[in-house]
Amino acid sequence: MSDYSAKAQFVISDNESVVHTVFTHAEQTPNLTVFSRPKGDTWIDVSAKDFAEQVTGVANGLIAAGVGPGDRVALLSATRYEWTLFDFAIWAAGAATVPIYDSSSQGQVSWILEDSEAVMAIVETGTHETLFQDAPSTLKAVMQIDAGAVETLTQGGIDVDATELKKRLDGIKADDLASLVYTSGTTGRPKGCVLTHRNFLSEVRGILTASIGKVAVPGNRVLTFLPLAHVLARAVSLATFEAGASQAHWSDFSTITTQFERYKPNTILGVPRVFEKVRDGAARKAESGGKVPGAIFAFAEATAKEYSQALDKGGPSLILKAKHAVADKLVYSKLRAALGGECWFAISGGGALTPELGHFFRGLGVPIYEGYGLTETTAAHCVNIPGAQKIGTVGRPMGGNGVRIAEDGEIELNGGVVFKGYWKNEKATADTFDNGWLRTGDLGELDSDGYLSITGRKKDLLVTAGGKNVSPGPMEDRIRSHSIVSQAVVVGDGKTYITALLTVDPEVFEKWKVDNGRPSSATVAELRDDKNLRAELQKAIDDANSTVSHAESIKKFVILDRDLTEEDGEMTATLKIKRNVVVDRFSKEIEGMYAKS
Repeated sequence: MSDYSAKAQFVISDNESVVHTVFTHAEQTPNLTVFSRPKGDTWIDVSAKDFAEQVTGVANGLIAAGVGPGDRVALLSATRYEWTLFDFAIWAAGAATVPIYDSSSQGQVSWILEDSEAVMAIVETGTHETLFQDAPSTLKAVMQIDAGAVETLTQGGIDVDATELKKRLDGIKADDLASLVYTSGTTGRPKGCVLTHRNFLSEVRGILTASIGKVAVPGNRVLTFLPLAHVLARAVSLATFEAGASQAHWSDFSTITTQFERYKPNTILGVPRVFEKVRDGAARKAESGGKVPGAIFAFAEATAKEYSQALDKGGPSLILKAKHAVADKLVYSKLRAALGGECWFAISGGGALTPELGHFFRGLGVPIYEGYGLTETTAAHCVNIPGAQKIGTVGRPMGGNGVRIAEDGEIELNGGVVFKGYWKNEKATADTFDNGWLRTGDLGELDSDGYLSITGRKKDLLVTAGGKNVSPGPMEDRIRSHSIVSQAVVVGDGKTYITALLTVDPEVFEKWKVDNGRPSSATVAELRDDKNLRAELQKAIDDANSTVSHAESIKKFVILDRDLTEEDGEMTATLKIKRNVVVDRFSKEIEGMYAKS
């Protein structure tokens, strides 16, 4: 059994919590800009003093409304300033936050409310409020941000004695419940992960004491746009706040590049799909300009990858440096400008980043540091950092954490970020720990330097009729790295060979039709058997097959009529495929690939 541990470069006292930083900033640096709120074409700064006053006002309102120490308060909203304000206010009142994705169904909301026994819910819109119509009796009130929840609570808490809030704050201990974060649930009902203030502080300080945390300093900017209901976005947001850097919120993915240029963030936190879209968008824009711009982008992309790979092998040659300088002037400088022009680096989590994409971004001057973690580890447990990066791995454990590989290849984790257990579910808690080590369900390998590589998901492992074990995840990631592919699901458990279900990226499909002389009105369903379209997708299959043995390679594939979506229950809110749902829903298409011709 191989293992690797990293010593913590920080301490956490028993009386600390994530919320105390609000008042420390206000006392020590009252004029420090900790947030920027969008208003028209500008940003309105929020000082540490102003933020502490707002947190105090809302917390007093929660107390006046009957929220007590240890109570749970649900928070359902898109990413916005008020999300963070309520998170801290709930903590200041001595309660715990229960984040709910704003894309959740009524059934999901009802289950989380019932299981958590939340006494109050904060929602963003009137539409969200309708999801709470069948809420359990434990829920006493629902307040809407768009209808003035901040102002209403602040006004309602005016008469709360100041000593009450102080008593609540003094009563919070590091090992108290801070948040119940429900797993996204690729199988079965979501389970509530018990995350304490110590868990969050371990995550925050693990980030800030590593070299990756040097970007989070007063005066620097972070744009938070991933869902704050996702523990990764929330953890990085908390680290940014504790360090005193400024952050802004944005939730509209369709305009995010405009906000990069407007806010000029010094780092960007994203999931792999965000970076894939940036690369694919740049490629489409170049190709739409004609053969010359398309050829220039292809040259620049190849040069970026070659340059990045050379950095790991003694450094680039003089010729490669010259090619890189040309590509920088023609392409890279424009891409960096599209990210705001001041981005030191990006951080990626929530899924696998292909090495090709990692080399492309490092080669153009914006390295992406990939990490790995779970809701159960309060977000990142391992991460690549400046000065210690191996592209294709998820890095080494952050300070205070350890990783080991069990005999069957499963990744097991320990450390300060690892949760206490599942809420009101002792059996699931017992099943997920092995003598204090968290069983992740993921398969991986550790190299001699302690860098972790993810090789698959234990429960997703396919065993063919011939007894060959096949991990579908890495192949799916490779296929999805081709811009024409939106989603890929590799199947073949118990079958004689491996097959795949593919969906086509809607934007790329429109361009493909133009390039191939197909009617603009034609749908994927109408062209799913088109020879040219299948040939294009076969390239992605061939690329994935080049990474595995013949027995593991994909022999057939089917193009689905439509993309997989969260709305149809095939994807989680964090864009993970619900494999069992997809396999069941498209069983006819799967069986068709095994029918004897």
